[in-house]
Amino acid sequence: MTTPIYQEIKDFILARIHAGEWAEGDQVPSENELAREFNVARMTVNRALRELTAEQVLTRTRGSGTYVASPKYESTLVAIRSISDEVAARGHGYRAQVLQVGAAIADTKLADELQLDTGSPIFHSRVLHFENDTPVQLEERWVNPACAPEYALQDFTTTTPNQYLTRVAPLQRVEYRIEAAMPDAETRKRLTMDEREPCLMLHRRTWSQGLVASVANLWHPGSRYRFTGHF
Repeated sequence: MTTPIYQEIKDFILARIHAGEWAEGDQVPSENELAREFNVARMTVNRALRELTAEQVLTRTRGSGTYVASPKYESTLVAIRSISDEVAARGHGYRAQVLQVGAAIADTKLADELQLDTGSPIFHSRVLHFENDTPVQLEERWVNPACAPEYALQDFTTTTPNQYLTRVAPLQRVEYRIEAAMPDAETRKRLTMDEREPCLMLHRRTWSQGLVASVANLWHPGSRYRFTGHF
């Protein structure tokens, strides 16, 4: 079967992106240029570009042109996986920057979520996770010391908080919600986001051995991340 010309144009563009010839943010040839190169009508080129835009490979700006889009990294909602495992599964490089880890005191809201008394000692950590040196998640977590008494002593550049907690406080139950939210100035800066770009924020609470083990807010740049699930 003969490959349609519009598909040949799509394959041409994809091959150059995958080969690294055209990187994120690079402008691709115009409709007129591609029409001349393939000796086809602009309408055929337009279909190829529209489909690649719908597939989030390209992004089009009126009056400016067509550009290679930023990749959208995916995370499953069904399995509780470490961000480092997700990144490795995509064949990408992972690293973490620990912004904070140590002891804290539960205020009224946190005490309610952790099912502790207000003023109870807890652990607090903030870790920035990178995929191919691009920040994709800012994790803020509060931990019940009864479930992980040595949490604050861990090196979270070599193991993630999720990996450690899974090992010492086996998962019993999970509760989560996802919302689009505007981040504060520091979160926006850490995740290198545009001024008006929203985050996808996953709020997650986990239980182990009948206790709330941790509460976490996981912030993701809306333009570079999406959640998927299969049931």
